[in-house]
Amino acid sequence: MQFKELNLLPEILRAVEEMGYTSATDIQSGSIPLILEGRDLIGRSSTGTGKTAAFGIPVVQMTALGDGSRGQALILSPTRELAMQISDEIHKYSKYLSRIGISTVCGGQSMPGQIHQLKTAQIVIGTPGRVMDHLRRRTLTLDNLRTVVLDEADEMLNMGFLEDIQTILKQAPEKRQTVLFSATIPPAIMAITKDFQTDPAMVAVDGGQKTVDGISQFYYRVPQKDKVNALKLLLEYHRPKRALIFCNTKKMVEELCTDLNDSGFQAAALHGDMKQSQRTQVMNDFKHGRSSLLIATDVAARGIDVEDIDAVFNFDIPQENEYYIHRIGRTGRAGRTGSSHTLAANRSQMERMRSLERFMNAKISEAAVPDLEEIHERRLKKFLGNLKELADENSGETWIPYLKSLEEQGYSPLRVAAALCTLTAGKNRRLDSVRNIRRVQPEPEKTGTMRVHADIGTNDKIRPEILIAEIAAATGLPVGAIGKINIYREYATIELSEKDAALVARKMSAWKFRQRTVHFTVSGKTGQQERRQGTPKKSWRGQGKGGAPYRGRRTAGKK
Repeated sequence: MQFKELNLLPEILRAVEEMGYTSATDIQSGSIPLILEGRDLIGRSSTGTGKTAAFGIPVVQMTALGDGSRGQALILSPTRELAMQISDEIHKYSKYLSRIGISTVCGGQSMPGQIHQLKTAQIVIGTPGRVMDHLRRRTLTLDNLRTVVLDEADEMLNMGFLEDIQTILKQAPEKRQTVLFSATIPPAIMAITKDFQTDPAMVAVDGGQKTVDGISQFYYRVPQKDKVNALKLLLEYHRPKRALIFCNTKKMVEELCTDLNDSGFQAAALHGDMKQSQRTQVMNDFKHGRSSLLIATDVAARGIDVEDIDAVFNFDIPQENEYYIHRIGRTGRAGRTGSSHTLAANRSQMERMRSLERFMNAKISEAAVPDLEEIHERRLKKFLGNLKELADENSGETWIPYLKSLEEQGYSPLRVAAALCTLTAGKNRRLDSVRNIRRVQPEPEKTGTMRVHADIGTNDKIRPEILIAEIAAATGLPVGAIGKINIYREYATIELSEKDAALVARKMSAWKFRQRTVHFTVSGKTGQQERRQGTPKKSWRGQGKGGAPYRGRRTAGKK
């Protein structure tokens, strides 16, 4: 469907066409008419489908046709980066419309500046936490709210924003339009739609694409202890001009960034603990080539919009299939080709690679990590190729008299050329401390599943999503690493890998809930019998070692 068939205002159509778009994607053609009609909507789509325009264009049009009052539309997103990207897009759609104020409210930015913008903003874009801050300060009111959009709703729930979202929606006028976009529709999302939407229309699109065209995908069997070594060899072999490297934790992002920079690579880190000014500087350096490698977590990378990324490296395999699609989809854009490279360390990770192949119905080719000799040979071939091009162009004519004088002094042309090659090519110091990697069979998993006991329960009004958010924040663990959570009246249990269980017990030792210190202890393996107080009052199953990929709560007595 063409955008001109969607009954858009001429000013919006002009702006969209200037952006180079004439045909709407499936999620856009399905969603825009329904949102313009005022319908509540559930949009199931992933990154790469054009969902920002699917809600952004109708929000701009409805605001332009409104009465000009402030706070007519609210768009919630999980991260600052994504909120900023949405804001950029909204500004582009409204380029030729006057009197549309847009305010972006995120953490790490000037609060007085945001308060000033909110006084005249008809469209507000922000993260749930900062929106809640403004609601508490009364610098943002929802009295005039007509449309609220939840973008990447599943990710907001994974990050522990459920309570904030519920509070915001409860404060909004009852007669409003609620639009929700999510890559997946777990039970918690369905609970939101039941409580806060009225007869929502469903528009579902299968992924940006499950098979990503134009991207060559490879994986490498590498022992865990050799992964940094392997990454350096791959980076030096492929020499990408601009590449993304993904890790699952903030700690690993920092450690890897330090290691690569110490070895002479130009790397920058991006994660959620950084101030907004730091993150902006990192992104500017990456976009303008001052750093060629950006190392990031999945959440921090949301909203990165750089077209010419040559390659994506998965230092850690993502916990969820959709994250893999999001990661590798950042290369091979705009008709370009790209490559993705994933390091797999043991049987569990090899099984994850097979699971990804089944999910995408595509082959991820196994490859060997190049050795130092291969890298040296490739580098010399490229250097000699450049030398031949210069010779064919008759470059360097001014040097001929000087070279003749060297020849007269007894230096052969071949020896002089070899000396020049050594001088120009130089020594590759980035691999000084790197050794070759032997390709090995996957290592067996050595850790079992452990149970962590916390002396807090439903009597304390604790909920699974609070525990998930606090554990993830304190440890840097991805949500997918947290297994089954059972909450009883006086205590709770969390299932984790042996390594993660020890980490949680250590990092959560000083955590307080409602002014009381909560004690976390490793209570034993999950196969061992535990003392119970009847059926758990609340449960949650994550994608860690504790259970199947189900999210949600159940109350005792319900099945």
